[in-house]
This record gives sequence, structure tokens and C-alpha cells, in this order.
Amino acid sequence: MTTATATFPDSTILGHPAGLFICFATEMWERFSFYGMKFLLLLYLTKYHLFTDRMALDVLGGYAAMVYAMPVIGGLLADRYLGMRKAVVFGGSLLVLGHLGMAVEGEQASMVNGAVVRDTGAQQVFYFSLALIVIGVGFLKPNISTIVGRLYEENDPRRDAGFTIFYMGINIGAFGAALFCGYLGETFGWAYGFGAAGIGMLFGLATFLWGQKYLQGHAEPNNPALLVEKVFAGINREMVIYLSAIVAVFAVWQMLQFHAVVEATLNIMSLAVLAGLTWFLTTQCNKVERERMIVLMVLTMSTVVFWALFEQSAASMTLFADRVMDRELLGVELTAAQYGSMNALFIFLLAPGFAWMWTRLARANLEPSTPVKFALGIAQAGLGFGALVLGASMPDASGKVAAIWMVLAYMLHTSGELCLSPVGLSAVTKLAVPRVVGVMMGAWFLATAYSEFIAAQLAKLAAVDTVAGEVASVSAALANYTSLFQDLMWVGLGAGAVVLVASPFLRKLMHGIH
Repeated sequence: MTTATATFPDSTILGHPAGLFICFATEMWERFSFYGMKFLLLLYLTKYHLFTDRMALDVLGGYAAMVYAMPVIGGLLADRYLGMRKAVVFGGSLLVLGHLGMAVEGEQASMVNGAVVRDTGAQQVFYFSLALIVIGVGFLKPNISTIVGRLYEENDPRRDAGFTIFYMGINIGAFGAALFCGYLGETFGWAYGFGAAGIGMLFGLATFLWGQKYLQGHAEPNNPALLVEKVFAGINREMVIYLSAIVAVFAVWQMLQFHAVVEATLNIMSLAVLAGLTWFLTTQCNKVERERMIVLMVLTMSTVVFWALFEQSAASMTLFADRVMDRELLGVELTAAQYGSMNALFIFLLAPGFAWMWTRLARANLEPSTPVKFALGIAQAGLGFGALVLGASMPDASGKVAAIWMVLAYMLHTSGELCLSPVGLSAVTKLAVPRVVGVMMGAWFLATAYSEFIAAQLAKLAAVDTVAGEVASVSAALANYTSLFQDLMWVGLGAGAVVLVASPFLRKLMHGIH
């Protein structure tokens, strides 16, 4: 077999494998498409199809939960059978179709004799497009990151820098998407915003297909012979996987319209994982392993609180920006969806400082433990809502809140994310018993999926009655959002305080792991 180095003697860029930049571009465009759609979704449903807040949040919660749950299955299938390259190509193809399908608006909903009349055909295209995106993300999202890891030897000193470059691609995509797609969707028409997201994903897929030769064979199946085995009705395993994924698209298509099914599925999965882990802890672990796993389970459950607060960005915070906020910032009026770009902007601005700070604190033997970092992250999510509550107490003459308070909220949420998110997956690999690391990683993503569902339920507490997609009373809407944000502030601060108080005990149970 000819090696990638022999075929491509100059296969590095800026000292890194050329394949890194193929993954960078693919993930950048995938995130562009994902975030381009994410911050438009709720506005589109409430303002174009005239969904009530509760109906729209049910769709958002079910969709977001499944988007975060499916990568567990997609990653497993790629590891065991498909390999990362095939999984990414298949997932990317579904994403292109899904995002472009979102551009099918149909007829705008209207009020007829006091009842809302909607284009049911266009709604079914919408739900089916969301289902394509859910399954597509499941195949693509976990496997691009895996490819990046495989481009470097385990002890390659360039590895961390490579992942830093890769994650920069994620945030470039997220930042550009919210600004560009958010502007197009709210200014020229929803189809333009969703269509731009679909074209972005098409660029990403084309980039990946063109650059497969630079992946140096690291994304190929571990055992290609398994894929050609006939496993069902004379059909080989690879085709069975693809056909099963298409069946899953149709299943998700229906689940998105029956939100109780999504809730029941999450509850059953969570209880099953919890029961399985309890059995494992009590029968299969020694004292040190058991106590480390208990810490990991506590930290994993604490992330549900953080992400349920953080993910208000596409839910109650977007509706707040649309309905009760003066969206002019530094002389420029942004759309509500465009404020979603603030998270990525603050990642750019704050991440280098956090990396420097943790390094300096570690040298001085003062770096906070993992539980303390989690506590700080959760508390800052609460403080972000405190900023919005403070801003809501000082509305302008028209009853609207200045945009600077939303910017401050995003800054605090992002600083909280930088305290919690980067150390989270690392904690899984360090604290989990080696033979169940995969299970614990799945539990981590399941917790994230559950938090997405909870985020939507929390946002429903501030549901506002609308007329033709617009609030009847700005002051009443502001009162609803203020009440919710005040509650979320205390939830964040309270949960952060609990984790902080428990941190010395948790650190003791970690047995020397930081």
C-alpha cells in the first residue's frame, strides 16, 4: 500500500497535516449551515407559520435533543463498521438535502375567521427536512473530530494546536452563519436564510470529497470486509446501515410532531443508563474506580443545568431580542437571529485569555479543580440572566431593553462555557473506568440532549400570546421574560454554589486526578 506521504510529499500546511484543513473547512461549513438555521428556527415558526410559542418551542426542544443524541449512534457505527470518511459523506449528503428542504416555505399562515390556516404540505416538508438534519448530524458531527485526532500520533506535540485550529473553524462557521443567514432570513425572506445555510453545507461536503486524499487513510473502515457481508435479505452490511438511517429519518420525521414521544424516549434512555451505571458501580468497580465514577456522574448531571440555561440563546433569548429589545448596537440595527453570533465572537475574544490564565495558575499550583471550574461555569450562566434582569429594569421610552445587556449576557454565558465545556470531555476520559469510557461519553451526550429538551420547557414558562406573529403588549412580554430570567439567574447561582460547596469532597473522591 502506498503511503500518503509518498503520494503527497508536501502534504502539510503551516506545519500541520493537510487533512486538518480539509476537516477545518468541512466542519466550518457544517457549523455554518447548522447555526444559520438554528437561530432562525423559532422566529420562522412563530412569525411565518404562526405557531404559538409553546408549539414552536416543542419543535425546537425535540429537534435539538435528537441532534445531540444521534451522534452517539453515528460515532458507534463509524467506529465499528463504516469508518469516518463514509459516515461523513453520508451524513453531509443528508444535511445538504435537509438544509435545502428548509428553504421550501410554502404559503404563509393566515388568520381566517379567528383561526390560523397553515400550509400543511409545507409543514411536512419542514419536519422531514429537520429529520434529515438530525440523522445527518448524527453521522457527520462525531466523526470529523475523530479524523482530526487520527491525523496525529498520540504524543505528537502539534496535536493540541491542531485541535485549536479545528475548533476555530467551528466558531468561524457559527459566527458567520448567525450574521449572514440571520440577516438574509429576517430581511429578505426565510427561504434565503435557510437556503444560504444549505449552500454552505454543500460547500462543506464538496470540500471534504475533494480533500479525501489528504486524510492519509485514517478515515477508512477498520475492517472493510464487514461492510460487504450479506446480513439481511441478500443486502450487504453497508447498505443495511444506510437503509436503516433512511428509516430513522422517517421515524424522526414523525417524532418531531409528537413531542411526548421525544420526552418519553429521553426519560427511558436516561433511566436505563442510570440503572446500568448503578449496577456497574456496585458490582464491577473497586473503591477508587467507584468514587471517581460517582464524581463523573455528578459532574455530568450538573451539565444539564448549565446547558439548559446556556441553550436559552436559541429559545427565550432570541424571542426576547425580537420582541422586547432595542436591537441597535453601535449605530447598527441587528436582527434578533444575528445576536446569536455573540457566543462565537466571545469565544474568539476570551478563549486565548482563558488558556493563558489556566496555564499561569497551573504553574503557580493555583489552578482550580475540575469541580470548581464546573461551579464557576454554572454560576456565570446564572449571572448572564442577571444582566438581562438588570437591563429589563431600565427600559427606554418605548418599553424596550438596550442591546448592551444582551451582549453582556452572552459574554457571561461564554465565559461560563469556557470554564466548563473544554474540561468536560477531558473529565470523562480521566475519571471513567477505561472499559466504559465509550458508555460514559454516550451518557455525557445524552445529558446534553436532555438539557436541550429541558431548555425548551423552561422557555415555555415565558410563552407570550401573539397576534399574527407579533406581541400585543411589549410591557407584558417583558414582564414574562424578566420573571423567567430572574428564576434562571437563581437556578444558575444556586446550582453553582452547590457544586462549589461540594467541590472539596468531590476532589477527594477523584483520588489525585485534577
